[in-house]
Parts: sequence; C-alpha cells; structure tokens
Amino acid sequence: MKKDITDRNDLLQLLTLFYNKLLADKSISYLFTDVAKIDLPHHLDILVNFWDSVLFQNDVYRKNAMQPHLILHQKSPLQKHHFETWLRYFNETVDELFEGEKAFLAKERALSIATVMQIKVSQLSGR
Repeated sequence: MKKDITDRNDLLQLLTLFYNKLLADKSISYLFTDVAKIDLPHHLDILVNFWDSVLFQNDVYRKNAMQPHLILHQKSPLQKHHFETWLRYFNETVDELFEGEKAFLAKERALSIATVMQIKVSQLSGR
C-alpha cells in the first residue's frame, strides 16, 4: 500500500516527477521551456507552496496563480489538449506515488484548477 501525501517533501517528490513527465512530452514541454522559460528549481518551489496551500491550508502561497497562465496564453495559446495532457500526467503521477485522502483531494483540485483555467483562457480568446 502506498502512503498518502503528508508534507512538503511528498509534494516536492510529486511535482518533480510530474514536471519531468511534462518536460519529456513535446506536445506540451515547449510551453515551459520555450515560451515561459521556467527555471525549474525556482518553479518547483513556487508549486510546492501552491499545493501546500491547496492541500494543507498552509498560508505559504500568496501569488495569483491565474495571471502567469493568462500571460502564457497570450504568448502561445493554451489548447484543450494542453489541459488534458497536464491533467493526465498529474493524475498518473499522483497514482504512481500516493494513495489516500490527500492524494484524492490533489486530483480533485487539479481537475478544478484545469477546468477553471481552461474557461478563463477561452474567455480571454473570445471563445
């Protein structure tokens, strides 16, 4: 039996493997490497803070998560398949590493986040 997500170390493990998968997939990796030009270690720290706030209600993320994605969308439009790919890799990675209440909640929140973000970028595009 796998353990549940319990702390920041688990989040770092999850997000590191998840981003390794995203960055290995040419259908989506260019958004991170060529368009957003993320600094992965710095980005992982921000993501751990975000998910720490989402899953454990720790007040460590104080940014607007939507804004960078709206800017990214203006540079290179985010398509439905990007959200589907992101969500597939996220769920796959959670399932590969963890199981339990927080693992389930992470997948549930990821679906909500992807859905809201897709609606927002569609509105920005006028679709």
